[in-house]
Amino acid sequence: MENLTPEAIVKELDKYIVGQSDAKRAVAVALRNRYRRKLLPDNVRREITPKNILMIGPTGVGKTEIARRVSRLIDAPFVKVEATRFTEVGYVGRDVEAIVHELMENSVSMVHEQKMQEVLAKAEGLALERIITYVCQQASPANARSSRKAQQGAATQTMVMNSPAMATQSTTACDVPRDEVLHSSRTKRFKAPAQQRRRMAEMLESHQLDDMMIEIELNGEMDNFDSVLEFSGAMTTDEMTETFNDFVQNYTSYSTRKRLRRVSVKEARRLLTREEANKLIDFDQVIEEAIRRAEESGVVFIDEMDKVTGPRVDIGADVSGEGVQRDLLPIVEGSTVMTRYGAVKTDFVLFIAAGAFHQTKPSDLIPELQGRFPLRVELQSLSQADFERILAEPESSLIKQYQALLSTEEIELVFTEDGIVEIAKMGALMNQRMENIGARRLQTIMERVLEDISFNAHLHKGEKVVVDARYVGERLADLVHDEDLSKYIL
Repeated sequence: MENLTPEAIVKELDKYIVGQSDAKRAVAVALRNRYRRKLLPDNVRREITPKNILMIGPTGVGKTEIARRVSRLIDAPFVKVEATRFTEVGYVGRDVEAIVHELMENSVSMVHEQKMQEVLAKAEGLALERIITYVCQQASPANARSSRKAQQGAATQTMVMNSPAMATQSTTACDVPRDEVLHSSRTKRFKAPAQQRRRMAEMLESHQLDDMMIEIELNGEMDNFDSVLEFSGAMTTDEMTETFNDFVQNYTSYSTRKRLRRVSVKEARRLLTREEANKLIDFDQVIEEAIRRAEESGVVFIDEMDKVTGPRVDIGADVSGEGVQRDLLPIVEGSTVMTRYGAVKTDFVLFIAAGAFHQTKPSDLIPELQGRFPLRVELQSLSQADFERILAEPESSLIKQYQALLSTEEIELVFTEDGIVEIAKMGALMNQRMENIGARRLQTIMERVLEDISFNAHLHKGEKVVVDARYVGERLADLVHDEDLSKYIL
């Protein structure tokens, strides 16, 4: 964020999103304030809370796209959720604390990946040493006599020894006494001659042995325990303690378990590098740093906020509406949520909410929650001129996407200016006739216009296809005149 000024953030968003300058500016300032806050003394920093944002606008105008692009810009934990996924605590469904759990998971993944990159070079060297040991060990004649699996290794040894790089090497270079060839843990005691190991290292570095099959030993992994340790606000202290003790016991048992896998050298390089990197990482530091980032720099985007807003329900509990709002209130205001990595405070997490608010209005939110979103930004509906820009200007525009897709079939797809205008005109017309779904209408129109060439692409290899106003009109003429049919297709 040091070099991402508000102006730079807006310029980056302009590459992918047309218009909506007010929303872009509000998000850019909010993100920059996160960086500014970090530079303040502790006594001042504790008093500055995020100014949460509520984005209001019809569907398809860029609310979700702004959040998606922002998540790629910032080096901070980010999570996007839909308010409709949650129900009030105590009812069937997910409760809002899952937002903090997901934010924490993303933060841990981010920090862990960064730590992995820091130790990657050293881990690759350690993994290479292990692979050399495995290759020499499983290629030795003594090993071939020791077991049926080792006999397969002997066949591999023949292949290796007959290679040009090994032509001058003795066929017994990897040989060791039979009593030293022990299954599984033998790799720690196995020592191949230094010259042989150098030869193997040269062949591995030049990727000559990538397809060779070897048997490797891996430690147990935590992947199967992702959902074991989960806390909720409804759990008592004793229940949390019992859950944690069960998790530790299962993890200790699983992490000490060894398992054998027969894979290619190329796959072994990937698996062993990751295993060695994990050994070099202090996971306590990873979790500590992840919690700090989630608390100080976390950003949560809550979409479809209008779907949990509406008239008060006088009969029964409004478990998916006002009940969700009441549960969101303490998290947005600032509270402590227990996750499987520890307690996470949400006091300084930035919340960005969004909703169309067609049938409701922001004032229908409960007053306490309204006050937690002091910044409100309205996004404007898109016009035909906006559609024209959306089709051509963004770096990932629909036109560029389809050109890239059909280029794989050796088809040159060219859109003329009048062809782009015609597509945009049709999109605006359909939005007027039916439900206004914004820029998403362009996707259905583009798919309809290019349906024939996409289906018969194999028949048009090497050809140049020009999409002009006439080309578009011919493929949409029937749908434009038959309004009832167009409702089902476009």
